[in-house]
Amino acid sequence: MVQIFIDDKAYDVEDGITVIQACEFAGIEIPRFCYHEKLSIAGNCRMCLVEMENSNKPVASCAMPVAEGMKIKTESEMVVKARKGVMEFLLINHPLDCPICDQGGECDLQDQAMAYGTGISRFVEQKRAVKDKNLGPLIQTHMTRCIHCTRCVRFSEEIAGNETQLGAIGRGEDTEITTYLEESMDFEMSGNVIDLCPVGALTSKPYEFVARPWELKKTETIDVFDAVGSSIRIDSKSEKILRVLPKINEEINDEWISDKTRFAYDGINNQRIDRCYLRNANGKLIEESEENIIKAIHYNLSNTKPSNIAALVGNTLDCESIFSFKKFLDQLGIENYDCRQDDSFFIPSQRFSYIFNSTIKGIDDSDLCLLVGTNIKKEAPILSSRIRQRFLSSPKSYNIFSIGNFNLNFSVNFLGGTSSSLKKLNEKKNLDFFKKSKKPIFILGQGAMCRDDAADIFNYCLNFYQKNLKNPDWNGFNVLQTFSGRVGALDLGFYNKKNISRSLIKQIYDGKFKILYLMSADEINFEKIPKKTFVIYHGHHGDEAVKRADLIIPMSCFTEKEGIYVNLEGRPQISSQIKLPLEDVNHSWEFINKLSKLFNLEDFSSFNDLREKMFLNHDHLGNINEIKWSKINKKKQVKYKFSNQEMKSNISNFYMTDSVSRNSEIMSKCSLAFMKETK
Repeated sequence: MVQIFIDDKAYDVEDGITVIQACEFAGIEIPRFCYHEKLSIAGNCRMCLVEMENSNKPVASCAMPVAEGMKIKTESEMVVKARKGVMEFLLINHPLDCPICDQGGECDLQDQAMAYGTGISRFVEQKRAVKDKNLGPLIQTHMTRCIHCTRCVRFSEEIAGNETQLGAIGRGEDTEITTYLEESMDFEMSGNVIDLCPVGALTSKPYEFVARPWELKKTETIDVFDAVGSSIRIDSKSEKILRVLPKINEEINDEWISDKTRFAYDGINNQRIDRCYLRNANGKLIEESEENIIKAIHYNLSNTKPSNIAALVGNTLDCESIFSFKKFLDQLGIENYDCRQDDSFFIPSQRFSYIFNSTIKGIDDSDLCLLVGTNIKKEAPILSSRIRQRFLSSPKSYNIFSIGNFNLNFSVNFLGGTSSSLKKLNEKKNLDFFKKSKKPIFILGQGAMCRDDAADIFNYCLNFYQKNLKNPDWNGFNVLQTFSGRVGALDLGFYNKKNISRSLIKQIYDGKFKILYLMSADEINFEKIPKKTFVIYHGHHGDEAVKRADLIIPMSCFTEKEGIYVNLEGRPQISSQIKLPLEDVNHSWEFINKLSKLFNLEDFSSFNDLREKMFLNHDHLGNINEIKWSKINKKKQVKYKFSNQEMKSNISNFYMTDSVSRNSEIMSKCSLAFMKETK
């Protein structure tokens, strides 16, 4: 600690921090444009100037480290004059278009101009004009507004790992921020540059001229488009979602979100199922009342043996929906149900086998990383950026090994593309790194867990991890889930406990079941379902399932209800209700309640009653934002049978992974513009 003086007051601050950080510690706000706490220091804008004792000119507080006895003044006559001079220079070429700028009301330049700007300009020369750039379907550019803070460039290089696409060309007044080869920005986190831009140079193209920030209702919630559980804020107006922004959460997503999280919201309103349908004898879907639909389900289920009935739940369902559905099936004696449409491997009753045990924040403390069968850049961009940050902090000592040939945003030691490549871990040149490691993280992706040899891959990695782990207080053995509803469903036990080794999906394709009940399950191959199977689809979007379904029931979407999700760490989170459900559309548990009454089964008196009963059996779900520790159980296997099949990611198209994103016009544009051949 060092003692410094800020505006004649003494403060003890951490040695090594900058003056601007020390001022923030003291509760003093220093204006800035280029400085950002998550990015490297650029010192471009000079707006953060302060006066320092024994210095004949003001200094940039973002680039000046503190020193013992340093005396700083933040509001002296010299400081105010210097900041006003900087502001005058920044506004020389800036267009006077605040009334039509989407940044209006949220603009740092606008705010600082109110404090340090003048009502007139002394500049009489011709203003500079810069041609707008085409950065793709997500980002709108107005480059004449750019003040060259380079936040967007530094984010692309340092956080996103896109080092060659965005940069600055020219010098002085001729400097331009641009893509070097006139290409679009096609990385999975590009939308974050919109939030980082302190002026209106980079704005949201889908949001352009839609609304003003003060008109919007702001709701804090979580993202359900992947399993990370990023904290977000959804802005809506008149029951319509207009934009999604990140909310700072140091333990999960820092202050970033993926492009799918940010822009897929428009898919919520497209292709919605808003009424019940029944397929007639001619094979056509006809509209039917909910009462008759319930009677039809009751008739079919009552006249079919439980062993001939199967059920699947979707990848983005909340815990309450899954719990109510499971209770209904259990009371009917139906045991053939599962939440894994991809047949992902896990060990029943052993929670460590399907969660991210090290936690997301634990990546920062790790000293080695092994990736097995995961294109983490597409499956979990937030985790990928976190690993990149850890790698950049010590690139010479932090080693990353990869089984599977994927285009990642950090350097890796590629061991091979097949599961048999795992044997290379025991080679001396590689083994030495693992033996020296005190906090390694193993990340097994669904590309490894959805294979025929998944159990062998899992057990081999687990045995290798336990054999070489030297720190009993560290749990770095992780399974990377890619869907928001998967961990919660497994926690609730939504899988066939008696026949866990048998693939339910394969049995469905083989025609073993007469009735198949799909609750928002959209990711199976519907063409393989035999025609004789009676398919009930209970969901919110008219996706591929609707084409095959014999009976269709509408349900509310995740933005239309409150629900608990469990992220990949095993952390329970609450998703907030943003808007009301569509007219005459029930929540899934309410429909199951009506069905239960017809069967004379136990139902729920209210939503709170449902939650209370769920917490009785699964108490950890009520501990919101708390991670339940999962112990690793040692598993031995002498022989391993590996496949020569190449490791592939379970996500082929980042922009279209569920029924909502597949119905998003914005995601469709991204898919057409950005999708290349994916390994």
